[in-house]
Amino acid sequence: MNVLRRLSVGLTCLGAVLLVGCANVKLAEPTAAVENVQKAKASGIAPVAVGSFKLAPGKDQSLDQVVSIRSNRFYSPYDSSFSKYLAQTLSADLRAAGLLAADSRRTIQGELTQSTVDASIGQGKGSLAGRFSVLDEGKKTYDKELKVDATWESSFVGAVAIPAAVNEYMALYHKVIAQLLDDPEFRKAVAP
Repeated sequence: MNVLRRLSVGLTCLGAVLLVGCANVKLAEPTAAVENVQKAKASGIAPVAVGSFKLAPGKDQSLDQVVSIRSNRFYSPYDSSFSKYLAQTLSADLRAAGLLAADSRRTIQGELTQSTVDASIGQGKGSLAGRFSVLDEGKKTYDKELKVDATWESSFVGAVAIPAAVNEYMALYHKVIAQLLDDPEFRKAVAP
C-alpha cells in the first residue's frame, strides 16, 4: 500500500509539472486611462503628434522585445516592441482627450530606457522608464527621462500572481505618461 501511495503521489507531481508550461502571450492593446485623459484635458496643452518611439541606444534588444513572468513570455502587439507599446499608450490617452493631431507642428518622440517585471513569491515589482522629447517644427524643446516603479503583493499561486503582474506591468505605461503630463516643462513645451 505504501508503494502504491508513493507511486500515486509521484504520478500526480509529474502530471502537475507537465501541466505547468511556458507560454508566449501577446499583451492586449492599450486603452485610454481615465485619469490621464482628465489630466491631458485639464493641462491646457495644444494638440500634438506622436512620432517615433524606439529602444534607447546601447540597451539590449531583449529589453524592447519580451518580459518574462514565471516562465511565461509576454510581448507587445506592435511588432513585439515595448517602445512602440509606449507610443500607442500615449496615443490612446491623447486621442481620448481630443489632443492627438498627426498634422501638429509639435511631435512627441521617445526612447525606452528600462522595462522590468518580477513576480517573485511574496512581493512583485516592476519598473518602466523612457526618455521623452518634444520637437517643435524640428527644434527640440523638451528632453527628459522619466521613470516609474511599482510593488505589489505577489501570490505563491502562479494563476493568481501572473495576471496580477501583467496588470501591474501594463499600468506602468499609463503611470509614466501621467508623469509626463504632470511635468511643467513638458506642458510648457506643448502649450498653445
